[in-house]
Amino acid sequence: MTGDSISRNRDRTEHAHALALRATVEVSEYSGAEMSFSRRSFLVGAGSGLSLLVLTACTEPEPMPTPTVSPSPTFTVPRPKSMQRSNWTSDPYSRGSHSFITVGSTPQFREDLRQPIMGRIFFAGEATSSDLPGSVLGAQSSGARAASELSGAAQKGDRIAVIGAGAAGAEAARLLSLQGHDVIVIEARNRVGGRIDTRESKSWPLPIELGAWRLDKTTDAVLLSRLAELGIETNPFTGSLLQGAKATATENTVGPTAVASALAWAGEQIKDVSVTNALDDSGAAKGAPDSNGLTGADLLDQYLASLATVNGASDSKLSAWYGLDGLPQYDRLVTGGFGTLVADALKGITTSLSTAVVGIAYSDSGVSLQLGTGESLKVDRALITVPLGVLQKGSIRFDPLLPFSHRTAIASLGMGSVETVWLRYDKPFWSTDAAAWSLVGTGDDLSTWFNLQAVTGENVLVGLAGGDAARRVSKLSDDDLLASALHALEPFAGS
Repeated sequence: MTGDSISRNRDRTEHAHALALRATVEVSEYSGAEMSFSRRSFLVGAGSGLSLLVLTACTEPEPMPTPTVSPSPTFTVPRPKSMQRSNWTSDPYSRGSHSFITVGSTPQFREDLRQPIMGRIFFAGEATSSDLPGSVLGAQSSGARAASELSGAAQKGDRIAVIGAGAAGAEAARLLSLQGHDVIVIEARNRVGGRIDTRESKSWPLPIELGAWRLDKTTDAVLLSRLAELGIETNPFTGSLLQGAKATATENTVGPTAVASALAWAGEQIKDVSVTNALDDSGAAKGAPDSNGLTGADLLDQYLASLATVNGASDSKLSAWYGLDGLPQYDRLVTGGFGTLVADALKGITTSLSTAVVGIAYSDSGVSLQLGTGESLKVDRALITVPLGVLQKGSIRFDPLLPFSHRTAIASLGMGSVETVWLRYDKPFWSTDAAAWSLVGTGDDLSTWFNLQAVTGENVLVGLAGGDAARRVSKLSDDDLLASALHALEPFAGS
């Protein structure tokens, strides 16, 4: 690796450091249904305005003989009035939430994937974005880029098919339509939006976002401006420490520091390794110190779990060289209906819903689309915006096969998973106004929670799982998922 490469590896951990925990300890304890927990409140990221409540499982103390026994208070988590969940992992039209760089792959594969073929087939989507992969803005920008490429190759009167009505497809279709092209959008789902999935119900006080909904106020400034124009509400993270928490905070950077050390070590190696191997082989994992009564190993695991809810990747599959490049610092939530962004872009554009494309034949003379209905559609050019996971699954047959460079990129890039569960309560069972909650050392898959009461005033909790944890969550039935969520929330009852 060159000096610049090593520097780049170190620089890209700045986003990780922004998530570092600032901890103050509240000494009170209570006994839960199965174990005792120590309460600790943490502040996240300077400038984010987000307060984080962290609870950790602890070992029961040795029993001490006493003349009398005072019963410890116990708390139970009530069932919510309503629950909504995502399942991007098994969704046949996504096969995951967003792409990431696996061990041995590079950002060059994103560029390879977006190369036009014969001036007939074009590609867009977050997986083709080198600057903002895994993001809505990255998808939008890729759609604009592909629309420009396609428009440059198109002839007057050409018929153009845009496959996929997500953020990339909608933006491309909007621009191509403005340029006077004959555009049809083909979407396999019965709705537009793709991996933006807004659900609205009279029984819920605010729109439910099962897909993208977290933004970075710096990198997503353009997108936030557009949302404001459309009247789509966004909220910064807000909240405060638990009442009575110590006023003096000390910074706890155990997880981010260990990861930064591992990435620096990996940057000196001749071969890329996973983040897991970098942590182990560099000694960074073993060297993670205990802090504020929490073990270094548990703090590192919690930090890795929180990263997985951002990039969708487990650290065992994530490239130590490139996997954490451009990691966003989410500090705003979309709470006003993200789906409006896509619906607005597609106004006036012919859109065919519930229509899957299962085959694409292309030649110098045009493109033939084979539809899941058994029908075929002939167009002059096609823009493919389906998620990487769909291409990896082979859900669309290409004739002829895609070039080796495209197939290599599709096979080499990773498709991550982030799953979300929303719970609505009539009244809160918690007392903290911390906006983000995190479990350390408990083993729960749903270890990251957002308290929307602190953000919007509504009694809604949102749990997240990423990477391997998301894949396990996706396999649970609704009843088992609810049981898992309530178990994870037990420590927060009464807090």
